[in-house]
Amino acid sequence: MGSIEFEKALAVMSEVSKAVTGKDECIRKAFAAILAGGHILIEDVPGVGKTTLALALSRAMKLEENRVQFTPDVMPSDILGFSMYKKDTGTFEYHPGSIACNLFLADEINRTSPKTQSALLEVMEEGSWTVDGVTRKVHEPFIVIATQNPKGSAGTQLLPESQLDRFMICMSMGYPDLKNEIAIAKGKNNGVSVDSLSEVIDGNGLIALKQKVSQVYVHNHIYAYIAKLVQATRDNPYIELGMSPRGTISCSRMAMAEAFLGGREYVIPEDVENVFRDVATHRIVMNTKARVAKVSRESVLTEILGSVKQPASFMERA
Repeated sequence: MGSIEFEKALAVMSEVSKAVTGKDECIRKAFAAILAGGHILIEDVPGVGKTTLALALSRAMKLEENRVQFTPDVMPSDILGFSMYKKDTGTFEYHPGSIACNLFLADEINRTSPKTQSALLEVMEEGSWTVDGVTRKVHEPFIVIATQNPKGSAGTQLLPESQLDRFMICMSMGYPDLKNEIAIAKGKNNGVSVDSLSEVIDGNGLIALKQKVSQVYVHNHIYAYIAKLVQATRDNPYIELGMSPRGTISCSRMAMAEAFLGGREYVIPEDVENVFRDVATHRIVMNTKARVAKVSRESVLTEILGSVKQPASFMERA
């Protein structure tokens, strides 16, 4: 592609990788979701760098960020804000909540109440929130990165499927490999702190990058390929609930972002293949047959990718 926007995108990922070492693929996935205009759910065990990734992205893009450690006593008003009565003026004054920022980090979202979860997820869907009859728009750009402990962790309230669908991707950081684990033990892996990262772009720069991604060309054959993959999740004998139309849109947008980060102005089938699992894994519900047979989501999605034929011709414009 060779454009200025492409070079800036590479510079952002390079800067983030200084604080999040050995996780280049995770950085790329998260940044692609941001460029695609979506929100990110990171499901993993504590201590693998989920929060560091979010803060590093915020720093590299000069975004105003707020972080909330979700606990059972966090209320919707902590997120959305509240109005307080001022005795001297006899009026109510609005005090913004933590959602008034560019990047909102919801740490351990499944440890708070469903009421608070719903308040946040409504903002993600509508792009606005209402307090005392007054509706306020989110700051642009606006990104939510939520972390979630694995299922079965003590004291968790799992998000229902309808709310999980609001996240563009669900990704996992994973444990470091042996080399990086040894470096961590020696104290050499975290030599660069988030605060020391340089600001590569600002909010306006991110909006410009998102605009560039929206112009990436998608052939009708690619759209058909995505639709067939989504349909396959609805027809699979091991899946009780397949992907929604929102998932189809998310897959298309993620493929466009993947193509952009690959230096291309058009989407190829491999772009779809690279993002499909991250877009689909949290949107499907396995049935009893799958649980009895111990069939995982990952294996089913891999099988679907292998069974749906990729388009042979995709670069010719219709």
